[in-house]
Amino acid sequence: MKLQDIKLIIGLGNPDEKYEKTCHNAGFLFIDYLNNQQPIKIKTLKSDVFMNESGIFIAKIIKKTKLKPEEILIIHDDSDIELGKYKFSFGRGSAGHNGVESIIKSLKTKNFWRLRIGIRPKVSNIKDQVSRKKAGLPAETQRAKAGDFVLKKINKKDFDVLEKVFEIILKNKISQ
Repeated sequence: MKLQDIKLIIGLGNPDEKYEKTCHNAGFLFIDYLNNQQPIKIKTLKSDVFMNESGIFIAKIIKKTKLKPEEILIIHDDSDIELGKYKFSFGRGSAGHNGVESIIKSLKTKNFWRLRIGIRPKVSNIKDQVSRKKAGLPAETQRAKAGDFVLKKINKKDFDVLEKVFEIILKNKISQ
């Protein structure tokens, strides 16, 4: 990623109080973490609309700031990535993430940077691993439906994992 080209970092989430500290608000949580660390030169924002309407907010910000989509880094949860992991991507489809799909439709392009923060629960019991193997599925993944966990409150253990990921991202990628 050419960090020098990024002019704005936007965290996605749901602004309502009842969604605070849920997996779906990983983008907001990262922005909070970032703003509590050493100062960075890049401006940060949190979306002020619900996740599935993120495109409205992003399009408004692009129009107001006159930035190009590729100058913005969108940070959001990703239910296909295991908790404790993350991926940077550019020019990819939404993979079923409604907030990202809204952005793609509003901007009429996929050409923007994304930091995808993993929220998928890790497989925790051997019985599930064995059942998945017998069914011909990878034992190391737990395929609960995203809707079953994205809006749940993050427990202390998982929150600590997220903060560790945020620390790694900040050290390795967003430290200029």
